[in-house]
Amino acid sequence: MTNPLKPINLRDPQPGDYGWIIHKQGLLYANEYGWDVSFEALVAEIIGKFSKEYIPGREKCWVAVQDGDGVGKVVGSIFIVRQDDSTAKLRLLYVDPAAQGQGLGRRMVNECIQFAKSAGYQHIVLWTNDNLHAARHIYETAGFKLITQEKHHSFGKDLVGQNWKLDL
Repeated sequence: MTNPLKPINLRDPQPGDYGWIIHKQGLLYANEYGWDVSFEALVAEIIGKFSKEYIPGREKCWVAVQDGDGVGKVVGSIFIVRQDDSTAKLRLLYVDPAAQGQGLGRRMVNECIQFAKSAGYQHIVLWTNDNLHAARHIYETAGFKLITQEKHHSFGKDLVGQNWKLDL
């Protein structure tokens, strides 16, 4: 388990971080939910698009690093991207199982909200699945409202996708 006494800092991505995020998300969702490799492919697609089309001041990625003995361990990440001029989209919230329960997910979502406000967005949207209870709780606590949901078959599973929205 990650030591909660060591601070967790948020920083911009560095070389190797995108690959780490793809790898860790793929493993987590395969291990915890039985999702297949198509989820990892989706994560790679989202990150590839972000890295190619990044708009400074309108989009951002945070990488959470827990410091320890001068060497940081990456324990989480989150992205916010431009959907249109007035709407940002929260993407790929990830908290390493060893860092869960320390408020990191909530902290990263709050960073996204503050960034979106300062970037002039009026709304933030996100897509998730109804079985991701911890993430949904974070979004709900932050003020997001469930807008729509629909059954779908993705990542080798029957799921219920949900669209959430926060008015800023």
